This record gives sequence, structure tokens and C-alpha cells, in this order.
Amino acid sequence: MKGCEWCNLSEEDKKYLLSDTEYWTVYLADEQDYIGRCIIILKRHCGSLPELTDDEWMELFLLIKKYEKCIKTVFDAELCNWSCLMNNFYKSPEPCPHIHIHVRPRYKKPVVINGNTYLDNHFGHHYSSGETEQMCSKEDIQTIYGLMKKWLNS
Repeated sequence: MKGCEWCNLSEEDKKYLLSDTEYWTVYLADEQDYIGRCIIILKRHCGSLPELTDDEWMELFLLIKKYEKCIKTVFDAELCNWSCLMNNFYKSPEPCPHIHIHVRPRYKKPVVINGNTYLDNHFGHHYSSGETEQMCSKEDIQTIYGLMKKWLNS
């Protein structure tokens, strides 16, 4: 759909593709403020969860199970926060909402990537956009992506 950011991803936006299923695509978020943070995007334009088909719901359920297991296995996440926040779409005078799900892994213990230590200083509390003190380097993001892709393809 014209004007929809998720329907018009650039090749750069797609560089961290983790999965491509019948109804959904999954990307590692390019901002790793939470190690393993991903975005699951519905392949068709759809503005609200009640509009999902039964098949889309089932596939989403299976993806959630798969990705939560991946993140817990690969990075030892304590839990995952799953959210479908549509607020940003409505900041525009002409909203163009598109279903997508964020996963934000949460960590009780430090996560070490390439010798760099990442802490979830707000573990046990709601996350807030821009609240984390540290962001991953490009090299660490590549490592995170590689580790997840390897686990998902095994």
C-alpha cells in the first residue's frame, strides 16, 4: 500500500531477514537496545489484529513459540515481551496502520557478545523507547543475527 512503511521496505531495511513464511516476515531489528529484538510483519496490509485470518493467527502463534525458544536458547533471555503497538501510525494526519509485532527479550543476567557486555538495567519493569543506556555495535548486531539465523536453520 502506498505510504505504508512496512509495505515499502528498502533493501537496506531487509538486510536482517530471519524468516519468511507464508504470511509473515521476521527481521532482527537494526536497533538492538534489547539483545535479539525482532519485528514480525504481516505480509499483507492489515490495520488491526481482529482482521487477521485464522491461518495468519496460527502461523503467528508458531513464530512466537519458535522465536521465544531461539532467544532463550541462544542468549539465555529470561522472558520476552511481545507487543503490537500501533500508536506511531496515528501520529500522521492520514494514518496507515500495518500489523507488526515487536519482541523485546528481557535479561536478568548480562549478555556478552564479542566480549561486550550488555545489561538489561530495567529488568522487571516496562521497557521504554530510548530508555536503554547502550546500543550494540554493527559488529555485535552481525553476530546476533548470525547466531539467531544459525539456530533457526538448524
